[in-house]
This record gives sequence, C-alpha cells and structure tokens, in this order.
Amino acid sequence: MTFDSSDDTTVTAHDEIDAAATAGPEGTLPDEQSGAGAEVIGVRHGMFGVTGSGDTSGYGGLVRPVSLPGSTPAPYGGYFDELVDALRAALGAVGTRLETALEKIVVFRGELTLHVHREHLVTVAQALRDDPALRFELCLGVSGVHYLEDAGRELHAVYPLMSITHNRRLRMEVSAPDADPHIPSLYDVYPTTDWHERETYDFFGIIFDGHPSLTRILMPDDWRGHPQRKDYPLGGIPVEYKGARIPPPDERRAYN
Repeated sequence: MTFDSSDDTTVTAHDEIDAAATAGPEGTLPDEQSGAGAEVIGVRHGMFGVTGSGDTSGYGGLVRPVSLPGSTPAPYGGYFDELVDALRAALGAVGTRLETALEKIVVFRGELTLHVHREHLVTVAQALRDDPALRFELCLGVSGVHYLEDAGRELHAVYPLMSITHNRRLRMEVSAPDADPHIPSLYDVYPTTDWHERETYDFFGIIFDGHPSLTRILMPDDWRGHPQRKDYPLGGIPVEYKGARIPPPDERRAYN
C-alpha cells in the first residue's frame, strides 16, 4: 500500500496556533532567560560521589561541580508571569511581601519552582490554594532531598502543586539546616500530605511541626538514623551466594 504525500510545506496560521497552544511555558521563554547562573555548592569526585568503599565504576578520575539552578529574573515566560503576579497580590492582601516570603524564583527546563522561606511556607501555600487567580487545589506529595554540600540548608522538602481549575503546575521548595531540621507541616492546608510528610520524616529526618502524628511509616519505630540521607552508611548484611560470602558494600575490597 502506498500513500501520496503533498509537497506543500507552507505553514498556515492554524499550524502556528496549534504550535503555540501545545508548546507549554518552555516554548515561550525569552532568549535572555539564563538566570543569575548556577549556584555551585560542592565538587563531586567519581560518577556517584562514593567514598570509603573504593571506586569500581571506572569513573574514579571524574571531577565535576555540584550545582543548583540560580535565580531567574522576570519575565519568566508563558503563564509563569501571570502566576507570580497573582501570588504577589494574594500575599499582599494578607500583609506579606513576595520578596519576603520567597528566597528565589527559578525557571529551569520549563518548570517553575518557588523557593519559600520556611517561616512563610503555610502562608504561601494557603494563598496558592485559596486565591481565585491561583487555585492550586492539589498537592501531589512531598519529596525530601539531602544536599550534603549545601551548608546551612542541607535538607530540602519539595511540594509539586497542581491547579485543576486552571490546569497549571508549579513546585514549592523549602530548606532547613541539618542542625535545625524543622519545617511547618502543610497538613492543615493540604491534608493529603499526611503520609507523605511521615515518609519524608522517616527517610530524611525532617521534622514537620504541627503534623498530627509524625511517626515512622516504613522503618521500625526504634530504627536509628534516616536511610535516605547522603551521609547514612551503606550498611547491609552478609549474603551467601553459591558458597561464597558477599560482604556488605562498605566492607568490600576496593580496586584502585
């Protein structure tokens, strides 16, 4: 079976409208949208930064910086500018300045992240949920991150939000130092974060102040430490395999 194809490659106005409608925010970012540059927080040696057990990956000589996206200046592109302006107005109505509540605004790979100071987290979340121009009714969970090199803000909690009303998405991110791992709970604003905050507490040790029952959810209640932290020992148990004893990862021979 054969198909005849037209040689006419003229782009119609309808095609342009379709392209604009499906491009998303990343399709409308201005060319000068480069932000203030990456924020370098450390240097990684080897592919995975493993220390203590020897490098067997073949990438032991690899040295590269550990960096986070820097602050992005306005305009942000797409609906992001409208969203930030609406948040500014909503916070102003309750006596909070956007610049006071947010540490920085980052647009990276077509996604908007609001880095919120932890003392303003609940206020920002309520504004995002309740303001008619925002209406982020759904919090999709809480993810913990441990940046061991990010001194003074090692622990991060990330909240992806979705507006069902406006079909928009954004991300909130809040940080806390390892020495004071307290972040306000969003349970009263988004009750669906109940188990997500418990899991983040279990694996990363972030204490969500105001949570109704902040207990471990996966590890035993008497477990020591938080397994998803970067400084948590690999541990493991001896394994027998066809008569050979396989030691835990942190006890294996290093091939340098």
